[in-house]
Amino acid sequence: MKLYFSPGACSLSPHIVLNELGLPFKAESVDLSTKKTKSGADFRQVNPKGQVPALEMDDGKVLTEGAAIVQYLADRKPEAKLAPAPGSADRYRLQEWLNYIAAEVHKGMGPMFNPKASEEWKGVVRENMSARFDFLSNALKGKDYLMGSFTVADAYLYTILSWTGYAKMDLAKWPVLKAYFDRVGARPAVRATLEAEAKAA
Repeated sequence: MKLYFSPGACSLSPHIVLNELGLPFKAESVDLSTKKTKSGADFRQVNPKGQVPALEMDDGKVLTEGAAIVQYLADRKPEAKLAPAPGSADRYRLQEWLNYIAAEVHKGMGPMFNPKASEEWKGVVRENMSARFDFLSNALKGKDYLMGSFTVADAYLYTILSWTGYAKMDLAKWPVLKAYFDRVGARPAVRATLEAEAKAA
């Protein structure tokens, strides 16, 4: 398998999952401004959307969209239990979390990276995100991870929370969420992934 990623982008999530699972893979960074891969190829030939992540599977087919990729990866090694069994009630709960993170947290944070966004608009974004962080804090009370044990949803949420410094949102305002972020960040696979992406930056 081959993961196309951009350091610090949402592709950090499947990158973490690959390392958590210990699956063999290659990784190639993408310059999102030029749409060129590290080897100089046109990334749009890999993913016409021009966005990371993209996973080239063993059969040569390409899968895109982080929430789909992390579930595919988890199912490659079900004994690791990074996703509940397909068809189970808990699997749909996982999908509920992945959809919430994608639609409300990830996309909610997106405007902070828009160079055309005014400070006034960024203030609105922070206000909206604060309400979502309140919800997440309540959901995590008394739990180490979103579903009790670590799953691919935690890799995704950690990735988006890692953007809060750039967004000028202090996680210390949400102690439960800050403790969760630190807990996920202390996992060996997460530390290894961050180190690998730092070298690729």
